[in-house]
Amino acid sequence: MTAKRARTTPTRETTINDIARVAGVSKATVSRVVNGVSTVNEEIAERVRAVIKELGYTPSQTARSLSLGASRTVGVLLPDLGNPMFHQVLHGFNSAAAQDGYHVVVTDAFEDADAEPELARDLRDRTDAVALFSPRMTRENLLQLLPRVSPVVVFNRTTGKNAGSVLIDYYEGILLLARHLMELGHRRIAFLAGPTYARANWERERGLKDLRTAEPGVEIIDVPCGHSFEDGYDAWPALRATGATAVIAYNDVVALGLLGRLSEEGIPVPGEISVAGFDDIPFSRFSSPSLTTMTSRLAEIGAHIWEVLRAEMTDDPIREPMMFLPELAIRASTRASS
Repeated sequence: MTAKRARTTPTRETTINDIARVAGVSKATVSRVVNGVSTVNEEIAERVRAVIKELGYTPSQTARSLSLGASRTVGVLLPDLGNPMFHQVLHGFNSAAAQDGYHVVVTDAFEDADAEPELARDLRDRTDAVALFSPRMTRENLLQLLPRVSPVVVFNRTTGKNAGSVLIDYYEGILLLARHLMELGHRRIAFLAGPTYARANWERERGLKDLRTAEPGVEIIDVPCGHSFEDGYDAWPALRATGATAVIAYNDVVALGLLGRLSEEGIPVPGEISVAGFDDIPFSRFSSPSLTTMTSRLAEIGAHIWEVLRAEMTDDPIREPMMFLPELAIRASTRASS
């Protein structure tokens, strides 16, 4: 009668070499069994599985990923991790990816358009696919980059159907927001413009340009600003000089920075000036006053970005751009012009 080997607590982690030695097979055979390859003789496979169970071997996920050529990890390149709008999109993306068994690695470009291509390539080298969130690089650089980092999906930039894309309709969104202010009787409206390199700003500016043509009785004044809380805070002197009774901020972050400055200056909102934002980040509902804005269901959009990226990793990619129209959320920061 053959004595059964006593299982003891190992003093080091069991490796694939240990399994191969005890089972009397090669490391390659053990690897094929671990990875579910069906070409291994079933009797040998059963022997290997028995040794794995006996020794308590847990395959290294890194090693397994290398053998399969897939890491079950995807990358996301953001232009500015400090922007709460991207937090919501990333949350939806990450939740959807996790449901499919994928992990997400995030890289921040710190609003450096020139650094984005190299960061994206480095991210792709370490992951199975990448999502580019609102990349700031030029269109020429973006189109050159796409085949080098495929599978790839792009959020808030068009790709010429060279990759999947998910977009927010900022053109229609800014028209809805401006018409809301016009319906309240505002005829001098300032726009705190965002970064000139951002598609989100291009589309807003295009909408306002068309609105100026369609509504000659309404004056819409561009005020160079930016995208941060500080930019909104610092914009007050230039905004005050316009004499506007209402202002549309490039995004909610800028609007909240402006609200803070107006509070310090003793300027009542919306009593003296109405303020509106864009994106509906969580803070906007809880500002004082609560912020009128355009809501884009950002977490839901994040889930759709994952859907498109997942399709890019198959033989059936979704190349038709997916466009989402934001909705107006009217709150306490806007009211009829006096």
